[in-house]
Amino acid sequence: MSISAIEFVLLGGAAFVLSGLLTWPVRKLAIWVGAMDKPTMDRKTQKEPVPYLGGVSIALTVSLITYASIIYSDNTKTTFPLVTYLLLPAVFMGAMGLVDDLRGLQPMPRLIFQTIVAVIVSVVLIQTKTIGTPLDNTFLVQIIVVLWIVGLCNSINFFDNLDGGAAGTVAVSTLGITLIAFAQGQELIAALSTVTAGATIGFLLWNKSPAKIYMGDAGALFLGIIVSVLTIRLNPGINPLWNSIALLPMLLAVPILDTCIAVFSRIKRGISPFTGGKDHLSHRLMRKGISKRNTAYCLWAMQASFVALALVTYKWTASLGTPAIALAGAYWLGAFVWFWRIPSSD
Repeated sequence: MSISAIEFVLLGGAAFVLSGLLTWPVRKLAIWVGAMDKPTMDRKTQKEPVPYLGGVSIALTVSLITYASIIYSDNTKTTFPLVTYLLLPAVFMGAMGLVDDLRGLQPMPRLIFQTIVAVIVSVVLIQTKTIGTPLDNTFLVQIIVVLWIVGLCNSINFFDNLDGGAAGTVAVSTLGITLIAFAQGQELIAALSTVTAGATIGFLLWNKSPAKIYMGDAGALFLGIIVSVLTIRLNPGINPLWNSIALLPMLLAVPILDTCIAVFSRIKRGISPFTGGKDHLSHRLMRKGISKRNTAYCLWAMQASFVALALVTYKWTASLGTPAIALAGAYWLGAFVWFWRIPSSD
């Protein structure tokens, strides 16, 4: 399997176009079945009902483009199983999110289902030896992988509270994964990241402020599996080992920051971390007087800066790797303190 840079651009472009085209009929379907996010709660920032099945178009795009490219390249024997190990759990997770979108699920059944899927994925990753930066202790690796998958699925889901916020941030993250994977010769990881980036950017045509459709839990959980497993399978190949490991949270620093801020804020106030509220990064920025659209731009820029530090760590690890990681850590902690000091509610 050998993919040129031009072919990567075509893959991303195809995903962008298909996602943009599919979102229109999915939006019409959501309106027809009444799958609407209504501003009936204080934490809702929109003024009018917005359909929320956009994740279906993202999942369809990623799946169709990925499998079509495999068939076109006539490389199904080696790549089909590896791709399916990622996409099948993502589809199952997205399907659970779709049920939640349409009927509503309690937090505990959702968490149990996520954990079961994460355990299965971790076993498959270990058995197929497709973990990018493996450790010697298999049991420890399995625990870390499960926590990483479940944590990121919920992080992306929590983070999807602003027009274009989650889709744009995931696009930035997956573009960073693409660059590192391509440089490392991990063409399958780079291809899947490129397709995911194209699909989320295409969806942004409809999801940017003012949003005409939301991705819903179906899209957030689907993307959560995708980005969590892509980062796990990414092999930066840099030394020392902890530099390679440090790249993973850097590539998804802003959604992780958002989750930490929201969860710790709720625990401090004595409420369940799974209780919705206007205590996310987006809400705090808008409380500072920043518009909804500019808030999305700020979050994208923050994630882009963390991705840039990850790329510096990867490219110049011998001379700048440790300083870049230290800067990223200080930046993240500084951002945490700054956001924490903004009131969690009006």
